[in-house]
Amino acid sequence: MRIGVVGLGLIGGSMAIDLRKRGFASYIIGVDTDKLHAQTALKLGLVDEIASLEDAVVISDLIILAVPANVTIRLLPGILDKVDKQVVTDACSIKANISERIKYHSKRANYVAAHPMAGTEYSGPWAAVSGLFDSKAVILCDCEDSSDASLAVVRRMYEFLNMRTIFMSAYNHDEHAAYVSHISHISSFALALTVLDKEKNEKNIFDLASGGFDSTVRLAKSSAEMWTPIFEHNATNVVTVLDTYIHQLNQFKEAIQKNDQKQMSEMINKANRIKKVLST
Repeated sequence: MRIGVVGLGLIGGSMAIDLRKRGFASYIIGVDTDKLHAQTALKLGLVDEIASLEDAVVISDLIILAVPANVTIRLLPGILDKVDKQVVTDACSIKANISERIKYHSKRANYVAAHPMAGTEYSGPWAAVSGLFDSKAVILCDCEDSSDASLAVVRRMYEFLNMRTIFMSAYNHDEHAAYVSHISHISSFALALTVLDKEKNEKNIFDLASGGFDSTVRLAKSSAEMWTPIFEHNATNVVTVLDTYIHQLNQFKEAIQKNDQKQMSEMINKANRIKKVLST
């Protein structure tokens, strides 16, 4: 299968590595507006050639959009305009606005809305790694709007990436993603800003940082190019989650101010239940 990968960063590059290595792809065409990214991906062997978006759509059997949400929303209708039997999928962390954008497109059946739940805080083709998706979940959305043939191709692709499949509506996906992914990044960004504002001497931060701080703030290294559009296009759900999160923070603040050890212990013990959820 000839695959066109649009966006040669962490996600697109990591897909390319394993889809080739595991025998799903026979030839990979790369597309990226960043010339350095494109040439680096070619030099690293992530792709076999670099092409324009128009050429990649024509010569590919499967087109994977691995670009930020705002770029996907802008590019997807035009790509669907040009396809015949080609299958198109994406890897965006938001789904509802994308689905709405092409809901009535004549080639809607060629598109499969997907979100592989995997990633790191790093970006660019240098960040691409084998095994990134292994044992993780991929969410396929609004599958009733995709053709059986298109859905079969994308499901088979994710089988090669060793991912388990979950089915949701685009709107349910965005609500759940706000809770399990989007709020985590906002928390990390906010913690980083808080510490940077307080600790003007960056050496002190480095010297005092332990595993707990490092793991909590890790996501603050994620790029604004990717996350600003996600917050923009999932704003309603993100704000709802933030309201709940801020309420919990205020509960902790009140308990600490009052030195209410009972309330603090109850909240911590209640939070500990997450261990059971994550272990199932």
